[in-house]
Amino acid sequence: MVFPTVEFAVFFPIVLALSWALMPYPKWWKPFILAVSYVFYAAADPKFCLLLGGVTLANQAGAVLVERTASERRRNAIVAIVVAIDLGVLAVFKYYGFFATEWSSFLRGLGLGSPLPLLQIALPVGLSFFTFQAISYIVDVRRGLCERAKTIDLGIYLSFFPHLVAGPIVRAREFLPQLDRPRNPRDVAVGAGIVLIGMGLIKKVLVADYLARHAVDPVFAVPETYGAPDVWFAVFAYAIQIYCDFSGYTDIAIGLALLMGFVFPQNFNRPYRALSFRDFWQRWHITLSRYLRDFLYIPLGGNRHGRWRTATNLMVTMLLGGLWHGAAWGFILWGAIHGAALVIEHQFRGKVSLTPVISRAVVLIVVVLAWIPFRATDLSTAWVIVQRLFAPGPATLLTPAAVFLVAVVFVLQWLPDKPLHRIRRRFEALDPASLGLGLAATILVVAATVPGGAVPPFIYFQF
Repeated sequence: MVFPTVEFAVFFPIVLALSWALMPYPKWWKPFILAVSYVFYAAADPKFCLLLGGVTLANQAGAVLVERTASERRRNAIVAIVVAIDLGVLAVFKYYGFFATEWSSFLRGLGLGSPLPLLQIALPVGLSFFTFQAISYIVDVRRGLCERAKTIDLGIYLSFFPHLVAGPIVRAREFLPQLDRPRNPRDVAVGAGIVLIGMGLIKKVLVADYLARHAVDPVFAVPETYGAPDVWFAVFAYAIQIYCDFSGYTDIAIGLALLMGFVFPQNFNRPYRALSFRDFWQRWHITLSRYLRDFLYIPLGGNRHGRWRTATNLMVTMLLGGLWHGAAWGFILWGAIHGAALVIEHQFRGKVSLTPVISRAVVLIVVVLAWIPFRATDLSTAWVIVQRLFAPGPATLLTPAAVFLVAVVFVLQWLPDKPLHRIRRRFEALDPASLGLGLAATILVVAATVPGGAVPPFIYFQF
């Protein structure tokens, strides 16, 4: 079930009304919200619910054993087994086909045949997100950062529909304490929630989907037919598309959660104004960045063991971060580019001084060009696009509307914070009736831009 659809427009108001009615009564609210979250997930495929339920029960069993075991060694072994189960689920459903194909191709090149069966396994929606959250639960319980949850609470945490399919990645210790106290409908941040939902719809439908149709998809489908002006524009347009698509989803998810009385962490903070690559990753997909930092980079040693060990840890972290997005060489190359950029930046920190304008320009260009292998269907297509960046040709895709949208989003990235926050707070302070009318008007406007009434899935649904 996709957020900007008629089905969800019917589903959510009913769920919200019942949720507000049941909020003061946790013993009724919890089974209700667990049930509707599974109904939401079953809209993709009911069989996926079995996997989600299995991951929930496996991690809860591990947490119970950790709590009941006194031996530190055994507790570590239990956590290792549960994390291996979580990663095993991720590996089978998301990566088996990719590695089986690549390994078989390698062996055939040596004349050894193909020992691994090539299976067609459906990728459950949101698998990467709820497995990472499950890992955060069992590890945080082991570290003493959160208490073992009730089984129903863990079920709600992993299945809560606003963030189930594409994040943000909410840590167990951020979400579970919010279930300990009954929520009051009068304390719900209605204004902030509605404004975020409206912003998310505009980003997704009015900006991201429009740029995809009119600039990005044509060039990435047949790059050979376009010259440098169109290809450069399409690459920058994709940078805006993926930002507006994913941050738009995040805005909607956070807004929906706020209306239901829950606070999610921020996931984007105008990343294209970053002064450094480190700064970029503190602004882009913030919940994934901190997850990789806390559960991969720091356990590997972080920056505590010298310059070269730090460089290795950065590369490993970013390569696995790229692979997390999908089983394809383009994602791995994208992670490698960012890893190399972070390593170079770390090596020359304090030795080379650039003005803020030059620093932002360098970071922006590298980040935008790195989106090419991320978006391209394969590395050969990515290479063709890189070559076409230098091929002469007419500018056929630079329509006023498309150029305007790209320019506006970039300008908004670079504007000062205070005026934007002031405008947003004024909207959030409007009375509920005005907010409702504003959201309804926003829905009508963005719906009018959708050809055929079908909204494409969010990009991060595939991850």
